[in-house]
Amino acid sequence: MSDYRALYRKWRPVDFDDVSGQRATTDILKYEVASGKISHAYLFCGSRGTGKTSCAKILAKAVNCLSPRNGNPCNECSACRSIDAGVATDVIEMDAASNNGVGNVRDMKDEIAFTPAELKYRVYIIDEVHMMSGSAFNALLKTLEEPPSYVVFILATTEFNKLPTTIVSRCQRFDFRRMTTDVIVERLMKISRAEGIDLTEEGAGVIARAAEGGMRDAVSLLELCAGSGKTIDAELVFATVGRGNRSDTYSLIGKIIDSDYSAVYSAVSNIVMLGSDLSVFWQELLDAYRDIMVVKSASDSKNYLDLTDAEYQELTALASRCTMAKLLYHTSVLESTLSDLQRARESKRSVAEIALTRMCDAKMGTSAEAMLLRIEELEKTVSRLKFGAVSNAQAKEVKPEPKETKASNPNVSAAPERVAAPDIKAEPKSYSKWGRVVAAVETAKPSIHSPLSKAVALVCPDGSFLIKLDAFFVRIVGDNRENIAILKGIIGECENKSPDEIVINVAPKTQGEIATLADEIENALKN
Repeated sequence: MSDYRALYRKWRPVDFDDVSGQRATTDILKYEVASGKISHAYLFCGSRGTGKTSCAKILAKAVNCLSPRNGNPCNECSACRSIDAGVATDVIEMDAASNNGVGNVRDMKDEIAFTPAELKYRVYIIDEVHMMSGSAFNALLKTLEEPPSYVVFILATTEFNKLPTTIVSRCQRFDFRRMTTDVIVERLMKISRAEGIDLTEEGAGVIARAAEGGMRDAVSLLELCAGSGKTIDAELVFATVGRGNRSDTYSLIGKIIDSDYSAVYSAVSNIVMLGSDLSVFWQELLDAYRDIMVVKSASDSKNYLDLTDAEYQELTALASRCTMAKLLYHTSVLESTLSDLQRARESKRSVAEIALTRMCDAKMGTSAEAMLLRIEELEKTVSRLKFGAVSNAQAKEVKPEPKETKASNPNVSAAPERVAAPDIKAEPKSYSKWGRVVAAVETAKPSIHSPLSKAVALVCPDGSFLIKLDAFFVRIVGDNRENIAILKGIIGECENKSPDEIVINVAPKTQGEIATLADEIENALKN
């Protein structure tokens, strides 16, 4: 199809029930038409592509339909067919962006004096009404105050805040919301099946996210992708839309966290060589950091993110590697650089590479966010020292006592000592302060925070502590001197004891064992 909106016009909704994702609005409009309580002026507000103009045309058909069906137009009578064909002289569409003067409104007022030529109501659909001049609004206000009984005004706008209060107060307002990804995907799959377009679920999801809640944009993108004659998958949509794969963006963020300068420069080089716009890539990078911050700060973050399960897992892994201070520093660099990229012409690549280099190392930044990140790193180092984690220089001064079993072979290095779980006859008790310990571990050593947050901590009758972990993490935590030293230091601080007095044993969890205090409470409530 040569016209990229031909497919959308073909699949434009024909009645209120066919308007996707706006059920609350269409139910009220159906009720008003069915009950005959038609208002003289309607105001449709919402972002572009959400169905404002389509719904206005359906309303124009419904109020003029010769045999309406439960508030919906029949789409079969002469009035409905003439409106669908665009030949009805009593349904007038005006674009306020190009007809925004007071003269246009006066011409409309002269027409209003005459009754409809063919239909029951003369319907004026004024699109982008916020573009009208002040004098045009004043002229329209008089008509809205004293409208003839046979005239219906439908005003549509994407910028409600620009409308005068006098106009808004004389209209019945309806808000059109952005449509969810699921609604758009369902509609795209229906269109593709009817049109014989080979569209995958993954490709439909990428189109829906790129449309940002607008059904019109989604159908237009589907038609653009269908022009290739190939299977429309995620890669084809990325190439058509000119946006990168989210997995590539997440991979780059991981390289930034690792301070892998070569990988960062290589990513920028690939974007430039492909001819993509660095400003668009930068916006995607900023959006990805926003998603990471949501995951980091909200327990129910998946409700606020439009991601697949695989993408959410990637994002969660990145969030576990970043502190909030690091995220704030990176986003501050991204925000300040975005405006520089939009102003730059020939030096976009240099601007992007310099910014990414600063993100890799906070020492290169002088902003308040960079200072906050550096202070956090210092606090983390001090915390490790405080809780007993020793430096390499200190470790060399420590002379461990040789063990009799390995004295005969001096070439074999002694492995970290792990105390076997004691034979506990009495029933151990749950350690009530384990939540405080886990919270302190997140600051001291984030890499072991996740397995410890799912661990079971018990206090044995002899005063020792038994920490039960998933089998995979038992050796990682228990065989590492630094990890045990940190745990001893934190527990010692909670118990007002010296770390040397704390005895910690690590053992694997048994199947079905309660992992957290919250799980324990929930289990008790169930029983």
